Amino acid sequence: MLNLKFIQDNPDLVVEKLKRKNFDASEIVSTIINLNAQKNKLQAEADQAKAEMNKISKEIGMLFREGKAEEANAAKARTSEIKENIKNFDTDFSAIEEKVNDLLVQLPNLPHDSVPFGKAEEDNEILKTVGEIPTLHENAVPHWELAAKYNLIDFELGVKITGAGFPVYRGKGAQLQRALINFFLAEGTLAGYEEIQPPLLVNEASGFGTGQLPDKEGQMYHATEDNLYLIPTAEVPVTNIYRDVILDAKNLPYKNTAYSACFRREAGSYGKDVRGLNRLHQFDKVEIVQVAHPEKSYAILDEMVAHVEGLIKKLGLPYRLLRLCGGDVSFASALTFDFEVYSTAQEKWLEVSSVSNFESFQANRLKLRFREEGVKKPQLAHTLNGSALALPRIVAALLENNQTPEGIKIPEVLIPFTGFDMIN
Repeated sequence: MLNLKFIQDNPDLVVEKLKRKNFDASEIVSTIINLNAQKNKLQAEADQAKAEMNKISKEIGMLFREGKAEEANAAKARTSEIKENIKNFDTDFSAIEEKVNDLLVQLPNLPHDSVPFGKAEEDNEILKTVGEIPTLHENAVPHWELAAKYNLIDFELGVKITGAGFPVYRGKGAQLQRALINFFLAEGTLAGYEEIQPPLLVNEASGFGTGQLPDKEGQMYHATEDNLYLIPTAEVPVTNIYRDVILDAKNLPYKNTAYSACFRREAGSYGKDVRGLNRLHQFDKVEIVQVAHPEKSYAILDEMVAHVEGLIKKLGLPYRLLRLCGGDVSFASALTFDFEVYSTAQEKWLEVSSVSNFESFQANRLKLRFREEGVKKPQLAHTLNGSALALPRIVAALLENNQTPEGIKIPEVLIPFTGFDMIN
């Protein structure tokens, strides 16, 4: 959530910057400023009324002592009238404050100056492409055929048990999943991230804190009886560890990694290719999260991007790095880098990671602050997160790119985790 004072002080800047996200904020910003002016006027009137009531209250006792009962009773009647006015002021103030907050949560985060203009993913900026695209043997097939051939993933069984988008992993397919999770977590631990095992459901406050609610409510599975939400990523529960917390600046940054199942309804996404592992309702992912000092968050973003890049390199997959344009960057993000790996049998690039700096946007919602030594007033921290990595499309690319007539080769870094070097 954007800071109200910042909007008040920089209305034109907010409107102009949000144009880069293809968001017209002019009406909302104007309304917020007008409502806040009304709120400040009411506050001033309430303060004046309270001061008058305090003054009269002191006079009442004096009037009674002086035997001026009639004047004292008139003063008491005046205090009752002022109390009623103050009550009305408070009611009106709360109503306006609620309207302001309702408008504030509709405003996306301001994009970083480096975010390119653009409306959709085709406008994203390709920063680099790394690795050779392998040449497959003549009878190479896409991953869903490999999954069936080697009994790795049963998509139809998932449909029977739950529905489309909930695959069942079997045998070496399940072991490959577990190996990737353990590899990603081990690499995160080596990089100084504390491992967390978070809940898979969160409450409304947690969803609001990281920006999923109310923006992505339709994309989340909602357990209505208990008003809990299945997490779309471990970012949500892990970042909420720090909700309503004041951290010590000397301990920044805080670094966490977590594996979780992730759940997304993916409503409205079915115009895209959804074959096999390309788009699922339930999938596994390892997440990295950092809480950082504002002056260091962009250096930390670069560090996190390098960490994800290192994972993909170790897996031997060709990849490219993109900077997302304004139309593709998320509601809460200020700057996002995406990694895509090349799926050779499908002849397409598949997104496997997004690494984002949210600056103080989430922290403002979370009331996540830190205090510098010797400074009384705390300030908002910056939050960052990244996929390190999302498994389905990594698995798709690994299966397709490493297929041979004899079977599917396992990347060397995964063999200690799988216990086998070939699927056949």
